[in-house]
Amino acid sequence: MNDDLAALGAHINRTNELLERMLAEVAKTPSTHAIFVDAGYLYAAAGRLVAGTEDRRAFDVDAEGLIDALIDKARTIFADSRLLRVYWYDGARRRIHTAEQQTIAELPDVKVRLGNLNANNQQKGVDSLIRTDLESLARHRAISDAALLGGDEDLVSAVEAAQGYGARVHLWGIEAPEGRNQAEPLLWEVDSQRTFDLEFFKPYVSRRTAAAYDATAGTRPTREDVRFVGAQIAAKWLVSRGREALVELFPGHPYLPGSVDQDLLVEAEALLQYSLRGQADLRRALRDGFWDHLQGQY
Repeated sequence: MNDDLAALGAHINRTNELLERMLAEVAKTPSTHAIFVDAGYLYAAAGRLVAGTEDRRAFDVDAEGLIDALIDKARTIFADSRLLRVYWYDGARRRIHTAEQQTIAELPDVKVRLGNLNANNQQKGVDSLIRTDLESLARHRAISDAALLGGDEDLVSAVEAAQGYGARVHLWGIEAPEGRNQAEPLLWEVDSQRTFDLEFFKPYVSRRTAAAYDATAGTRPTREDVRFVGAQIAAKWLVSRGREALVELFPGHPYLPGSVDQDLLVEAEALLQYSLRGQADLRRALRDGFWDHLQGQY
């Protein structure tokens, strides 16, 4: 009997020692946070606040500087925590990175997730991507805190999923000139709220000149004018990318990858000081000029 009691006591002591060691290890493990940015919300709300418009063509965003500012803000708020990474959610046609999105994806500690962009330039599938990442990271105890910059009511389920695994979710918002730009149900569910004001965003958002995006600016160019501009841009593209890039581009003729086509459009509009949106004949002339120059150099 005494031997059994002694064995039981020894077993309890070993169990207590293991628990104490485990608790000591947990105490030494730093907390971890991640930042989740709904770029659609950010561009719309910051554009409205700083430039007075939600039209992305009307303003420029220094995404790298802004991401650094968000990381610094998180470092202040979560003082005893380390950053896992920044998750940047945006939309793109056929989920092909634009030049801007590719630049953001190349930043350290940043992961770009792309949903689709429909014909009306509306994001589709972004909320589900946010939920998947939030829930997965919380379930695997990869994060203890999540800073969520967004405002859509559809994000409520993402917040609830992460909280269900013990993570705390902190909603970050952007000051609205009038009313609110975040859904009330989302505000109710999160663990804390914080709003960034005009002064925070002014260094990173700047309005473009009207000619860069105003569809009514300037006289409508001829097809030959646009075709010539397409060739000009192709020449610059060839210098910057090199002939090796043609090998990847030519199999898609007469179509251009979404990111190349978008960059072509934006640069052409800047040179022409005229919007080509909704101008199907001029867009075709632009692509024809681009292809003609490249084929002539091949």
